[in-house]
Amino acid sequence: MNHKRGFASDNNSGIHNKIIEAIQKANEGHCIAYGDDQFTETAVDRFKEHFGDDIDVYFLFTGTASNVLGLKALTRSFHSIICTEVSHLNVDECGAPENFLGTKLVIISSKDGKLRRSQIEPLLDVFGNEHRAQPKAISITQPTEMGTVYSIEEIKDLARLAHKNGMWFHMDGARIANAAASLGTDLKTITRDAGVDVLSLGGTKNGMMVGEAVVFFDKKISKDFKYIRKQGMQLGSKMRYLSAQFEAYLSDNLWLNNAKHANSMAKLLASELEKIAGITITQKVEANGVFAIIPQEHVKAIQKEYFFYVWIKEGPVVRLMTSWDTTEDDVIGFIKTLKKIMKN
Repeated sequence: MNHKRGFASDNNSGIHNKIIEAIQKANEGHCIAYGDDQFTETAVDRFKEHFGDDIDVYFLFTGTASNVLGLKALTRSFHSIICTEVSHLNVDECGAPENFLGTKLVIISSKDGKLRRSQIEPLLDVFGNEHRAQPKAISITQPTEMGTVYSIEEIKDLARLAHKNGMWFHMDGARIANAAASLGTDLKTITRDAGVDVLSLGGTKNGMMVGEAVVFFDKKISKDFKYIRKQGMQLGSKMRYLSAQFEAYLSDNLWLNNAKHANSMAKLLASELEKIAGITITQKVEANGVFAIIPQEHVKAIQKEYFFYVWIKEGPVVRLMTSWDTTEDDVIGFIKTLKKIMKN
């Protein structure tokens, strides 16, 4: 088995030792199931320290579930959700939003993964038209699937647009820690304070073993979410093992330090790639993703040594993801391999 650290996905990364220690600590003795335990209580307290005392937070297993079920609390079947064509909701959830929500996804084209007010406003003239799905939520990914990061003002602008038109504002924060590290800010500033109503917060890509969270900044939205979570098959009986991870993750800046390191490795990777003739960086490197054009004839040979995904066939544009456990040696080793293959 190849245990080499590569650049295909931050989902491929290992588990931080502090997370393993937290799981081991939670494994001592018995606890009441389904979240009525001290580990879950402590984890919720950590979330409140970051986001405010009046939030609601629920722990789930997967990012798909946190996105889809979070949006289920906001929408009904005659509603629509506005998102980009590259969003996980549209591309990587296997139709789960349509299946579980019954809603229509309204897809907007975006070269850099971002939604913009000017693209959304023309879609809002259908309010009150019984023949059209009614827009009810704007969903963005932060950072985007193209590795770019929304500024605080960009988030606020979309939130104002949503709320002005009686819509909710959802954020897919599978890599929210990387966005906060990139912007040099805390989690609350780029979510709640910026107008986000519901946040899907991920930890799996940044050092945790398993676990996502749905954070509600308005308890009126979340009043029935415990039933939605159960119907969505995401209520863990041994909740303490999810909760203990989040308690460790959100303590002592573990979430931030991991993300800062991953981001810095992406910057290093991009700077080394830019030195190689024939390679072009296609997106701003603002988090832990690098998108680059690599000559087609070399892609398969490089993938045999360091697997990665071809993101766009034209080019081709490949996606290279760094992780909390990526090292400088990993980056230099990849660059040396790439140079050797491209030279032959």
